[in-house]
Amino acid sequence: MERNELYPIFLKVHELNVLIVGGGNVGLEKLSFMLKSSPAAHVKMVATWFMDEVKELAAKHPSVTLIEKAFDTSDLEDKHLVIGCTDSLEVNHEVRNEAKKRNILVNIADTPQLCDFYLGGIVTKGNVKIAISTNGKSPTMAKRIRQFLEEVLPENINDLVKNLNEYRKTLKGDFDAKVEAMNKMTKGLIDKSD
Repeated sequence: MERNELYPIFLKVHELNVLIVGGGNVGLEKLSFMLKSSPAAHVKMVATWFMDEVKELAAKHPSVTLIEKAFDTSDLEDKHLVIGCTDSLEVNHEVRNEAKKRNILVNIADTPQLCDFYLGGIVTKGNVKIAISTNGKSPTMAKRIRQFLEEVLPENINDLVKNLNEYRKTLKGDFDAKVEAMNKMTKGLIDKSD
């Protein structure tokens, strides 16, 4: 059976420098997605033109910079993450190749074979964040799973997380003892024998 071998991580994009190359619909989608999760993300967008919606969104986020010009390799300077989403396959390939030369993680929109990472579906409720990946095979399925999880996760889940954090701080003993105590405390969350 085919399996998803991606390694999920959560990035502090407010502490990283992100470059998005492209200012159209896909650029808007990528920027919106990032800012929804991390409103203070440090993003530089480079494009020969920007949709009005991109300009409006960037205006609401001081950590987003728009530069109206063609992509140049100097745009990659000091970047940690790059997303290429122009309507030019040639430019997208250049973005990918130049990013790879500099060991910068890169995503080329709608081209899984050119990506080091994918941007999956995300469910966020307070401190709880769940990322969903279909290994780049079906963004629509990731969307449906996200919608399902948004409905079934209780609204008070953030209170539960905060309470468990406070309880964890009171635990004594070594690491194994603390893990065992937390496992006992949270077992009822998934126990279906009730």
